[in-house]
Amino acid sequence: MASPFDLLITNADVVTASDRFSTDIGIRDGKIVALGRHLGEAGRTVDASGLLTLPGGVDAHCHLDQPMEFGLRMADDFTSGTRSAACGGTTTVIPFAAQMKGQSLRAAVEDYHRRAEGKACVDYAFHMIVSDPTPRVLSEELPALIREGYTSFKIYMTYDDLKLNDRQILEVLDVARREGALVMVHAENSDCISWLTDRLVAEGNTAPRYHAVSRPQAVEREATHRAITFSELVDVPILIVHVSGSEAIEQIRWAHGRGQRIYAETCPQYLYLTAEDLGHEGYEGAKCVCSPPPRDQQNQEAVWRALAHNVFSVFSSDHAPFSYDDAQGKKLNGKEQKFQYIPNGIPGLETRLPLLFSGGVASGRISLHQFVALTSTQPAKLYGLYPRKGSIMIGADADIALWDRDLEVRISNDRLHHAVDYTPYEGRTVTGWPVMTFSRGRLVSQDFEFLGRAGEGEFMPCGQPIL
Repeated sequence: MASPFDLLITNADVVTASDRFSTDIGIRDGKIVALGRHLGEAGRTVDASGLLTLPGGVDAHCHLDQPMEFGLRMADDFTSGTRSAACGGTTTVIPFAAQMKGQSLRAAVEDYHRRAEGKACVDYAFHMIVSDPTPRVLSEELPALIREGYTSFKIYMTYDDLKLNDRQILEVLDVARREGALVMVHAENSDCISWLTDRLVAEGNTAPRYHAVSRPQAVEREATHRAITFSELVDVPILIVHVSGSEAIEQIRWAHGRGQRIYAETCPQYLYLTAEDLGHEGYEGAKCVCSPPPRDQQNQEAVWRALAHNVFSVFSSDHAPFSYDDAQGKKLNGKEQKFQYIPNGIPGLETRLPLLFSGGVASGRISLHQFVALTSTQPAKLYGLYPRKGSIMIGADADIALWDRDLEVRISNDRLHHAVDYTPYEGRTVTGWPVMTFSRGRLVSQDFEFLGRAGEGEFMPCGQPIL
């Protein structure tokens, strides 16, 4: 007689965004089908005694094999990126199908499916990037794609090849309001950055450290306020991505005080890196170039406080994998670049959860429930994947990470599983690491070893956001 379960996780200390309870977990056909004690036999039994049992992470902001211009290439494709995710306790990723100017939005989505097909090791969905909102895109393509399960998209207020003007932003937000989609906003003032950059370059200040000087908090603060104003005008929620410090946080708090539905995300780099890291000797600072740039220790504390006080809804990696010693990466064309040409972004898929767990939960800054909410449940809800993803409950996918909350790990790039040649967190010791990760009931990682296979991850169309 066949066992009633494919997998049974016994003695599980389950923590969700709202509850904590002890149970056994019965899993069949990739789903959680039973919670309770003495559930019976299983094809495989895992004893979770002494570990925390958490929902698999949902990294709702990462870049994998995104088409690039100017000879750039991302180091991680869907295989290496999702392998890395699994080994860090993340079981769902949402990267970006990026529209290039002059390209149809549907063509961008179709191209991204080709890049992902047969490669992902864990489940994935797509955001879209809208960079060319033509009348056809706004009236036909975008509404149709939203209805087909691409219910979130990102817009930029900076970068010449991606930015929208204010009128275009309003038009895109209007489509989101009508169709029930969620817009993610990269909020930095492009003209201010351009003006500051020209002045710095004219004075001969071109080292990586000047990336941070060219993008001070004021340009993020102003753009955040403007995005909030657009949200108010159109009467639609938005999500401000990768918020870096106190001044943008103040704008978001101000909007919350007025009753506006403004959601916000932050990332590990704003908790662990500072602008001083961009000033490392020689060209080493290029490893930490990202936008907005890291700020200072006071702003790190401001971000921690905002996490603790639930100003942020989502904690993502913003994984942007450009290798350092690479002619298609940070050393574009084999040369050290002036700061304005250094590819923006840092790797972080695998280290996202341990960094937040160590600095947040282990240090007493946030609760376990907040950790689960920020890294799994709330991104699943906001991006239309809940209740399939984001919690441990009957009917959900069996995406589960077993954590050793006391395990001390020294982060080193040689033990990570991405294809990037560095980590900006090299040498940091964290407390707490996922020692087993299950994706739909399949063991994909154990004790720093990847056990999954490319192609086992499934694409997931998204429903409407739960706001």
